[in-house]
Amino acid sequence: MIANPKANRPLIGILWMLAATLCFVFVNIIVHWMGASVPVAQSAFVRFAWGLIFVAPALNRILRRGYTREVWVLFGLRGVLHAVAVVLWFYAMTHIPIADVTAINYLNPIVVTVGGALLLGEGLAWRRISAIGVALIGALIILRPGVREIEPGHIAQLGAALFFGAAYLSAKRLTDFVPASTVVAMMTLVVTVALAPLALWEWQPISLSATLWLGAVALFATAGHYAMTRAFAAAPVSVTQPVIFLQLVWAAIAGWTIFGEVPDPYVILGGGIIIASVSYMTWRESQIKRRPVTPPAPATKL
Repeated sequence: MIANPKANRPLIGILWMLAATLCFVFVNIIVHWMGASVPVAQSAFVRFAWGLIFVAPALNRILRRGYTREVWVLFGLRGVLHAVAVVLWFYAMTHIPIADVTAINYLNPIVVTVGGALLLGEGLAWRRISAIGVALIGALIILRPGVREIEPGHIAQLGAALFFGAAYLSAKRLTDFVPASTVVAMMTLVVTVALAPLALWEWQPISLSATLWLGAVALFATAGHYAMTRAFAAAPVSVTQPVIFLQLVWAAIAGWTIFGEVPDPYVILGGGIIIASVSYMTWRESQIKRRPVTPPAPATKL
């Protein structure tokens, strides 16, 4: 009896998402380990310059195509928003524990959900509102204002989550006009160009070792996005989404074993609450999409 290959696709999707979480944690470890040895904007610029090499063959074809003014504006907007987010993320990663950055980063889907409702006209039902409220409680548990000192790195990561979310909304709009691969390639180009002035402003001599490590960051980040894309293609998001929580586990383990950062149970708890709310929203959306749609009355009359 021949097994049905489709029966294994959820497992394949989970394995791809597991690989993605490991790739992203390697990115975090390298950036955290490098610390402030290279200025933030310069580090981000070098990382995306490496990424530009990876997407150069695709860019050669993309730039020869004609796009409308709206598409070019969206390319620019998405790139600038992502550039700001990346600088804030690099700053946060070099100033606060890895687990804190990872946990706060889970707020990205919440920003996308709220932004989609306000800017793209998507619905915001009470279940979504409730999930957003729960996620914000998780963020408060992580930050614990008034109980612990909120460092600039925490503020930077909150800003990164906001700008990453806005960048994803722009990317979502772009996918109505161009393929996802084009969105990624153009994002890499625009971010590199946007970061160039900031990098040159604070440029310092950089060693070959640091340059190669930032190349490794670009490689792991690219591999992580590829693995995530394969995961989404292999299984429903509702199956793969909970696996993303493991990234917080890997981050806490790496911070403890490599950098001596004792895991903060409140950060783990708050991150778990955020990812639970995001997973619920994802599951709920998948259930809605599976519901049979009754055609309107005129359509039933042949």
